[in-house]
Amino acid sequence: MSLIENNLTTLAQMIRSKEVSPVEVVEAHLQQLEKLNPRLNAIVTLAPDVLDQARRAERELTDRPLHGVPLTIKDTIETAGLLSTSGSRRCAAYVPKRDAPVVARLKDAGAIILGKTNTSEMAMDYTGDNPVFGRTNNPHDLSKTPGGSSAGEAVAIATCMSPGGIGSDLAGSIRVPAHFCGIAGLKPATGHVPRGGQVPSSSGPYSLGSVIGPMARSVSDLDLLYGVLTEHPTTAPVDLKRLAVGWYTDDGVTPVTEETKEAVRATARALADAGLTVIEKRPPHVDRGYELWLKLFSRASVVRLRSVYQGYEHEAGPFVSWRLKTADSTPPPSLDDYIAGWMERDRLRDELLDWLVDTPLIIAPVGATPAYAHDTLKVTVDGSTFGNFKAFSYVHAFNVFDLPVVTVPAGVSNEGLPIGVQIVGRPCDEQRLLAAARIVEKALGGWRKPVLDWITG
Repeated sequence: MSLIENNLTTLAQMIRSKEVSPVEVVEAHLQQLEKLNPRLNAIVTLAPDVLDQARRAERELTDRPLHGVPLTIKDTIETAGLLSTSGSRRCAAYVPKRDAPVVARLKDAGAIILGKTNTSEMAMDYTGDNPVFGRTNNPHDLSKTPGGSSAGEAVAIATCMSPGGIGSDLAGSIRVPAHFCGIAGLKPATGHVPRGGQVPSSSGPYSLGSVIGPMARSVSDLDLLYGVLTEHPTTAPVDLKRLAVGWYTDDGVTPVTEETKEAVRATARALADAGLTVIEKRPPHVDRGYELWLKLFSRASVVRLRSVYQGYEHEAGPFVSWRLKTADSTPPPSLDDYIAGWMERDRLRDELLDWLVDTPLIIAPVGATPAYAHDTLKVTVDGSTFGNFKAFSYVHAFNVFDLPVVTVPAGVSNEGLPIGVQIVGRPCDEQRLLAAARIVEKALGGWRKPVLDWITG
């Protein structure tokens, strides 16, 4: 195993024991970046002082949990002195004076910021394509999208250009790229990880379901990063024996591929073999997630985009331009309708939380398909054709109902593309989800190094 294939937990241990130096670790990642990034376009801004940071860490060795470990940050999250564009021409020259709270916590834990990773424009779709930096490619197949909007983060981690980092998630933006690229990601419940310092901000209606969370190649790394981000590291093992788990492969909104169903079943078998009580049953109201997501968040995205692009619509990229032009093709809801939708969400969430008392874990697909071709607008599964946003109704439900989710690799398609699953639980149960995800990772193999035969192509 090469140095960069070690997970970040191992790298941190190796640095603390002086088995390797921070400079060696950073230089190894820079070499990988130089080799792969020109074709992948995952890391779009490199920290100019990254080697200086590494040399300082080498001189001043501490026992901080991330000392000397390089990490990457999604380009929607502010980094002091480092370009933070959100993929928008309106922010193309924006260099924040302060770090977002999550970045400050990573630095306080000793991390070195390697650079910023690509995103869709204003984090608005399931791509890593924007008018500032262009398109990010999936390392498993360059013709495929890596998913989004935390696209560059997933690609950089999957290809060992970065050992880990942070993304954000309002509609699966951590989970979809983790699923498409074959890594692990954690969408925590709201209120556990600081959400400040983002463009667009997690305010207004977004505050119901928008979060920042860790992304990495291993579940142990998610645990380490989550402990740093929350300032509450894991202190005790979690006992899952005989815990009830419900699993489903049909949310009543969109069908999924047979390979996706098998990944969910394999996850259920892995947990059953570990002593959990596993039964096929769909939780209440997950079939309402897609509809409620549109009611609660869709119009809010229009309001945000207009506030940024008013008078500058010509600077918008294709997706944002389309969103602005078509925003009023469907009349906006009245205030009474919006409030009624919010109240309905709260009522259904309470009923789902009651259901979770007896069945504390859920296994579900991430979406209808593995990674699809760039510029895909619709997908077809089992004779049904639907838009690529609707294809991820499975993730929308857990933003709407604000439940924590770990996505972990659980299968491979016939084309060799990764397939992830969601492991879902109650708010404050992130450690239980991580413990279950460790079982699945061990049983099903976790991250697999992409076949990079295109390097010489």
